[in-house]
Amino acid sequence: MAEVTSTKLSASKYWVGFNIVHGIGPMKFRALLNHFGDLEEAWHADAGELKSAGLDRRALKNLMTTRSTISLDGKMEEIERQGAKVLTWNDPAYPTCLLNIYDPPPVLYVKGEILDEDQWAVAVVGTRGATVYGKEVTRQIAGGLARNGLTIVSGLARGIDSEAHRAALDAGGRTIAVLGSGVDVIYPAESRKLAQAVIERGALVSEYALGTRPEAGNFPPRNRIISGLSLGAVIVEAGERSGALITADFALEQGREVFAVPGNIFRKKSMGANKLIQQGGAKPVLSVEDILEELNLTMVSQQAEVRAIVPENETEATLLEYITADPVHVDEIRQKSDLPIAQVSSTLALMELKGMVRQVGGMNYVLAREGRVEYVVD
Repeated sequence: MAEVTSTKLSASKYWVGFNIVHGIGPMKFRALLNHFGDLEEAWHADAGELKSAGLDRRALKNLMTTRSTISLDGKMEEIERQGAKVLTWNDPAYPTCLLNIYDPPPVLYVKGEILDEDQWAVAVVGTRGATVYGKEVTRQIAGGLARNGLTIVSGLARGIDSEAHRAALDAGGRTIAVLGSGVDVIYPAESRKLAQAVIERGALVSEYALGTRPEAGNFPPRNRIISGLSLGAVIVEAGERSGALITADFALEQGREVFAVPGNIFRKKSMGANKLIQQGGAKPVLSVEDILEELNLTMVSQQAEVRAIVPENETEATLLEYITADPVHVDEIRQKSDLPIAQVSSTLALMELKGMVRQVGGMNYVLAREGRVEYVVD
């Protein structure tokens, strides 16, 4: 076991190294993986080879500087000292729903734990200058979702975000905070106690290296992670220029459901959410049930229970070979799998409870979520 862990850390350090380099994002990570096959070889490659792999002059210069000035082993030791861990695209623990967005972060720094049950998550976000109404609505929605087994995802910011985390924790649920800084740099500072509570019953997550300060330019990109970790996003209160609307835009691009809480038409802090509803970009939310029903999450606790007690088996693996994003009838699945219809039907029923497949009418099934990202290695 120690040897396996050591091997994983050895591979992860090269991901961390490239993640530190300014100008190397998800697209360049993919280009490097496709060209070299693994990042260790890419890290030690010469300038000509790296240029052939697709690095531009700026990224190449930054990489050469970084390679000569940092110790990858030292960086990994620092991560361990901070009580953090690293998840990469290649890690089975990397959240599948996030992996399937257009530009998933190649590296996630995590303090706390992201569990399998966190795939049932809803983002709750809004303005930093929350009103009494906004805070109360947030507590009811986030708390209600948490009591129904949903993980609450937000950004730890003042106002609606912090209220959403607290409501989830007070309800005995789980919550994930996505930061626009390193996981060792809590912003705002007043949220340090809340951040520690999140770590104990969820996780702090960031794509930014340890020590990264909370610069303004970091926050819009982090919003794609908030929506990417979630099945849907709820906008509670948001002005016309609120960062919460960026989360809504990302959610729509990622094919997630977007919800908004109607607010006072005379309040500026409600204008963004109200316009989302008016323009058809968000479904109005009047209760927690509206969200649960729209996302078909009324059976989350049952899904989690079944997933916990029924392991994946050979039958499930066989059926998954014949189920895609396109509807396929149960009879066709039976015929292709060459399994008894009773076994196929019962297994599909369990797989649906586990959130692996969905029945879309007429005994036709589709995958409930896309497969993991694969790389083409030259």
